[in-house]
Amino acid sequence: MKKIFFILFAFLAFAKVNAQVLDPVKWTTSIEKKSETNYVLTFNGVIEKDWHLYSQFTPDGGPLPLEVIFKDQKGNFDLVGKAKESKTTTAFNDVFGVNETFFHDKAQIKQEITLVNPKTTTIQAELNYQVCKEVCINLEKKLTFKISSNEAITTLTAPAAVVKLDTAKGDTKKTFSVVKNETAEAIAKKAVEQPKPTSQRGLWSIFFIAFFSGFAALLTPCVFPMIPMTVSFFTKQSKNKAAGIRNAIIYGISIILIYVLLGFLVTWGFGADALNALSTNVWFNILFFILLVVFATSFLGAFEIMLPHSWANKVDSQADRGGIIGILFMALALAIVSFSCTGPIVGTLLVDAASKGGIAPIVGMLGFSLALALPFMLFAMFPGWLNSLPRSGGWLNTVKVVLGFLELALAFKFLSNADLVLQLHLLEREVFLVIWIAIFGTLAFYLFGKITLPHDSPLSHISVGRLSLGLVVLSFTIYLIPGLWGAPLKLISAFPPPMEYSESPLGVGGSNSGSTAAVILPEGAKLGTNQIVVFDDYDKGLAYAKTVNKPIMLDFTGHACVNCRKMENNVWSDRSVLPILKNQVVVISLYVDDKRVLPKSEQFTSKSTGAEIETIGDKWTDFMISKYNTNTQPLYVLTDLQGNNLNGKQPTISYVSVEEYEAWLKEGISKFME
Repeated sequence: MKKIFFILFAFLAFAKVNAQVLDPVKWTTSIEKKSETNYVLTFNGVIEKDWHLYSQFTPDGGPLPLEVIFKDQKGNFDLVGKAKESKTTTAFNDVFGVNETFFHDKAQIKQEITLVNPKTTTIQAELNYQVCKEVCINLEKKLTFKISSNEAITTLTAPAAVVKLDTAKGDTKKTFSVVKNETAEAIAKKAVEQPKPTSQRGLWSIFFIAFFSGFAALLTPCVFPMIPMTVSFFTKQSKNKAAGIRNAIIYGISIILIYVLLGFLVTWGFGADALNALSTNVWFNILFFILLVVFATSFLGAFEIMLPHSWANKVDSQADRGGIIGILFMALALAIVSFSCTGPIVGTLLVDAASKGGIAPIVGMLGFSLALALPFMLFAMFPGWLNSLPRSGGWLNTVKVVLGFLELALAFKFLSNADLVLQLHLLEREVFLVIWIAIFGTLAFYLFGKITLPHDSPLSHISVGRLSLGLVVLSFTIYLIPGLWGAPLKLISAFPPPMEYSESPLGVGGSNSGSTAAVILPEGAKLGTNQIVVFDDYDKGLAYAKTVNKPIMLDFTGHACVNCRKMENNVWSDRSVLPILKNQVVVISLYVDDKRVLPKSEQFTSKSTGAEIETIGDKWTDFMISKYNTNTQPLYVLTDLQGNNLNGKQPTISYVSVEEYEAWLKEGISKFME
């Protein structure tokens, strides 16, 4: 009886430990024959509740995007375009400062291929992806498609047969047995069954930014004077007040239709997904930078961006036709005539919307045109309001110049994106902040009347409103300055490069928490987040820990792990936790998504999983799974100098509160001191 009880206990303990190795996405595959040479390969994923699987189109600088990789492609088959996805959700990630795109519940990926070699009978594919909930997991799945010459549709399922590990992504690989199963249509139907609506958070933010940009465009010299002129035209030409109101509403709707059509053409011309893919491309980020600099220079008065006058003349002649057609051409004339002021704003909005992908350009143009059209409709309904409008004057050019400075500042965000991807370190955090300080500092001087630009009117004094805006800009400029010394600048955290991407992680002067003493780093260490000295190599960290006789805190993390960043930003930075990490332990951060290739002499086959360990990330993931039976990040372990766990009841800890994390640290350190 005791023996049976012992076996049962051991089984339950084993099951509990191994339950930590998570695999939240179950994949099946299908293949559809379209012609003698063309096939559609389909990956269908069922995602466990509350987990997110990130899309191919999640931009760089955020979570890891899904990759579809085909083996032995050369000479056997060609890919037809990029893999297509089922519906996704888009939401802003305030940690990475990007709009991440992901699946939940279900995912479907389709890739069309053209056979080049008719003897090809199997196609090997890999899916590399990241899934996150309270923790993040990087996974790699191997899948096999078999091509049948006798059937139009062959469907394969992929139950796991052998578990392997490729820690280049910190992921588990699975080799699958292939069996005949249900039809491709049935699997496809399940994969898209009851799709969740796309998250509106990112689209709403685009809409409101565009809406306020429309009001800004309204206050430019090209548009503002046209309000009373247009309203007077409708009130004089209409037979009665009701007709004037009706015509003004049609005019406003026409403005909206024109700009929404522009957004639709951009989305349709490039493709909803292609826009997002382009926005993460280095060269397109550089192109966006150049465009915004050109727009800003135009607003500052160097030149005017104008459409050909012949366009305006032709459209204006059509506006005299009257009726709905005439009103539509009047709206088009407004868009053309005001292009020198609205063009840079519209261009900037389209550039920003392109970085979000999907229908963002359409939503952006809807918000912009709605703000532009509303005043024309409202003033036509209530002409008496025209008396309350301020008179045209030099203040309109001031609005235009302020927008130019803002566009110039935004331009460097796109240049920074390109620099981060290429890792050129040309636009590091300090350089970026210096540029912004110079831009907003100059804007403050301009608002105070110390600087004049080509189209400014003579200024004998400044208004209270201009003085107030100048003080706000000056305050913001002063707020940026401590960022050179390592201040986090949370108000603009999504814009400058991260703290680690800087000339000096401690800021100008290399100070530590206000101390002027230089930090001398141990060999193999670097200054990480919150100015904590960390090692990214286990052996070097262990050697240092032995010299200072301190316990080791293993930090299994990832460059693209959002919850790792949240722990570092919210828990590690806490005043009760930070001194412990800085002074009482040796922190070793092991990145499971480190793609640097190991030297050939250090590559090996994992004894625990059978996977080929080829990268640094492979090495640390194999270490994590073989020693701690888990594949999730963040994961924290406190050990002594012999590698033994110091926390008996809870050997590892993950995404927890400040209080729980602090108590866990103190328990392990206390055990080490015994």
